[in-house]
Amino acid sequence: MSAALILRDVVKTYGRRRALDGLSVEIPAGCICGLIGSNGAGKTTALAAVAGLIRINAGSINVLGHGPFDPFRHAGLLSLLPQDSVMPPESPMRELLEHWARLQGVTAGDAPAAVREALARVHLTERLADPVGSLSHGMKRRVMIAQAFLGSPPLVLLDEPMNGLDPREAAGARDLLQTLRNRQTVVISSHNLADIERLCDFVVFLEKGRTVQAGSLQSMTRNRQVLQFELDDAGVPLDRLHDRLPLAEFALSEDRRHLRCRFDAETLSAPAVNRIVLGELLDAGTGIVSVRQGDGLEAVYLEQSNPA
Repeated sequence: MSAALILRDVVKTYGRRRALDGLSVEIPAGCICGLIGSNGAGKTTALAAVAGLIRINAGSINVLGHGPFDPFRHAGLLSLLPQDSVMPPESPMRELLEHWARLQGVTAGDAPAAVREALARVHLTERLADPVGSLSHGMKRRVMIAQAFLGSPPLVLLDEPMNGLDPREAAGARDLLQTLRNRQTVVISSHNLADIERLCDFVVFLEKGRTVQAGSLQSMTRNRQVLQFELDDAGVPLDRLHDRLPLAEFALSEDRRHLRCRFDAETLSAPAVNRIVLGELLDAGTGIVSVRQGDGLEAVYLEQSNPA
């Protein structure tokens, strides 16, 4: 199976408003996919439709090759972390998570170990017997992240998973998600483009209920075609660079502190271009602060959101 999730011309309306307006996308199996869009773009609605929480008005959804979500066909194969999930405060975590594990197809005998493993992943094993109400907001969010992976479902949907996590907790959650690449398909809805860029290898831009752009992170950020140089000196030998790399395109910022080089990845490699550009800059006495490969996800998103 090459695609874990396929949406075709999906429409969801609320009265006259179209939350999803012909949404089409294919998400490869085994990837960590980022859903990016402004408020109201349709991210949460799309995840809810995939998980079977809402009925769509038109179009089709194919989950893991078994058609639209069905609680019998997809039992234990899909999990969801809702954006505003709330747990019953009086429930002990052990009891609650073992119940969820059973719902995900984990046997009664294996459920306690599965729960301990899930909580160890988010560093909360010591709170296993505590009631949910005794946990901080960040801890509750980590518990909800843990529950999404109980039973190791092939498809995991996470709606704004980093909300409420402090920097250390967010770093731990990113580390956890990185370990799942090529083992499970994880779809993450987030406004945090830095998190998406660190985590994801496939990205979908949504606006007004439609896919604006989708593809691998490498292709979206032109990772194999662009080098960015941050400089601390105004002396940039553009003529020399054009002579040495006549097929490359160079753009210098107005303050002459940022140089962008775009090239054809079929004829030139990033290391080869980097060697030439750095050599010319150093020969000219230009100070070099940093070199970055690709455009950066934020720049790409803003570019497609505000086309010239």
